[in-house]
Amino acid sequence: MAAADTGAATGRLGGAAARYGDPDAALDVVNDVVRLQLAHRSVRRFTSRDVAEDELAALIAAAQSAPTSSNLQPWSVVAVRDPERKARLAHLAADQAFVAQAPLFLVWIADLGRARRLAERAGTEAAAADYLETTLIGFIDTALAAQNAVVAAESLGLGSVFVGAVRNRPEEVAAELGLPPHTVAAFGLAVGEPDPAERADVKPRLPQAAVLHRERYDTAADEHIGVYDERLAAYNERFGLKGNWSSRVLARLRGPEAMGGRHVLREALERFGIPSR
Repeated sequence: MAAADTGAATGRLGGAAARYGDPDAALDVVNDVVRLQLAHRSVRRFTSRDVAEDELAALIAAAQSAPTSSNLQPWSVVAVRDPERKARLAHLAADQAFVAQAPLFLVWIADLGRARRLAERAGTEAAAADYLETTLIGFIDTALAAQNAVVAAESLGLGSVFVGAVRNRPEEVAAELGLPPHTVAAFGLAVGEPDPAERADVKPRLPQAAVLHRERYDTAADEHIGVYDERLAAYNERFGLKGNWSSRVLARLRGPEAMGGRHVLREALERFGIPSR
């Protein structure tokens, strides 16, 4: 990285400088798509503007343009607009009010049921769906599709935030959405026009030197975590938050009590008919 895209014209850091919380960070190669991605942030407050049906269609088309393993396309999405259903889903997803406030809540489904039903109609087996590899494909492809939708949404002036808490109570979410066997809600995505009054900004990420390895993995890259902890702590302080990255990671992974009920997800997947041999 070199001094080419500081993006600080408004007085705040922008571009690579904002992404890394480092005023000296810049990219020599940048275009409109990369600028859009560098400016990504989670949005948890939305205006009253609805997301139009043609905008939703564009998001799904972008999602379907993502890579998919062996063209299996093992995902579906449930678009939720009904205020009462959004409120119930918000309650199931750790009582996060923005789920109900967003005009559109997309629940992304790891969907192995469609292929299972195809096999049943064809009178054949889909035994490979019982293996961990296929389960992983289901979740990976769902995530790839959803991320495409996020970038498309931002290109249309919309904001979003992923909601992993739909996995806190997966069976109740499945009942709310009428999910068939062999499917599970992987995560939600609240979508809408960002409220300009929301106090939020681009959250710094780890330095590239901490995550980019050359030829072989080098654990010495961990030495860059210290400076990142300082940058993220400064970011958090701006918004009245506490702690740094290391403390957050350790708290989140300290044990099953920190998982919001997701420590029993394997058993729930078995009950959904998504075994992982």
